[in-house]
Amino acid sequence: MARLFVDNLTVIDFSYLDHARGVVGESWIVDIELAGDLDDQGMVFDFGHVKKQIKQFIDCEIDHRLLVPTGSSGCITKLENKRCHIEFAIKSGGLITHESPQDAVLLVDSDVIDVENVAKDLQESVKALLPDNVTGVKIHLRNEVIEGAFYHYTHGLQKHLGQCQRIAHGHRSRIEILTDGARNTQLEAHWANKLKDGYIATECHILDKFQLNGIEHTRMAYHAQQGDFAISLPSDKVFIMPMESTVENIANYLADIISKDNQSNIVVKAYEGLDKGAFGDATFTH
Repeated sequence: MARLFVDNLTVIDFSYLDHARGVVGESWIVDIELAGDLDDQGMVFDFGHVKKQIKQFIDCEIDHRLLVPTGSSGCITKLENKRCHIEFAIKSGGLITHESPQDAVLLVDSDVIDVENVAKDLQESVKALLPDNVTGVKIHLRNEVIEGAFYHYTHGLQKHLGQCQRIAHGHRSRIEILTDGARNTQLEAHWANKLKDGYIATECHILDKFQLNGIEHTRMAYHAQQGDFAISLPSDKVFIMPMESTVENIANYLADIISKDNQSNIVVKAYEGLDKGAFGDATFTH
């Protein structure tokens, strides 16, 4: 019996529904371990195939999707004509609704979405793809270790030609803010808290606002290349921007707001998941 491993195989950026937190953007690093007998090449499995075949499968299965724990109390799902309709009650008394092409959603047979449940499902699915000499698969899902401020956010990019057009996918992201050239950890913590577990919305996607159980909700929808998308959720979790919520626009928009509020020159380094993102610069003019 031999074992091989590949750390940092991929990063999956997605959102999931949570009874306490609502819709949560997340980024998980994927590590994998394969065990089995050596083949004629003296390998358990070719590293090249791990990095292509298994990575591609995991990305397709989870990346840029909305994960829904179907065992959660108050979760109702309906699949019809290759579309998925979801109602998801949350602890605050609010209700999240989501409608999209079926491929934008992954239904998970669990009451919560966590690394253990998702890894277990992935292990079983990946094992079915591999040759008979591979007898064991272990998948480890983990967060990036971040020293400093970070936040979870969800968004959808209508004009994107790839999977980012899905209305509910997200990220776990750092934020760094410089005030007149100096790192400002107080502002970083403030904005990370303000955007925590939020939905960063584009103003033109908002259809209306309505009351449910005494809680204001915001409804959004758009048509994209993959089809029609819609989502509604409590308004206190919606951060509205006048432009498309790309990371470039997020960085610039935050820089402008923070510069005006603090009467300072501001640089925002906004991450989109791990190791990528954009700078936003704003110069304060008296």
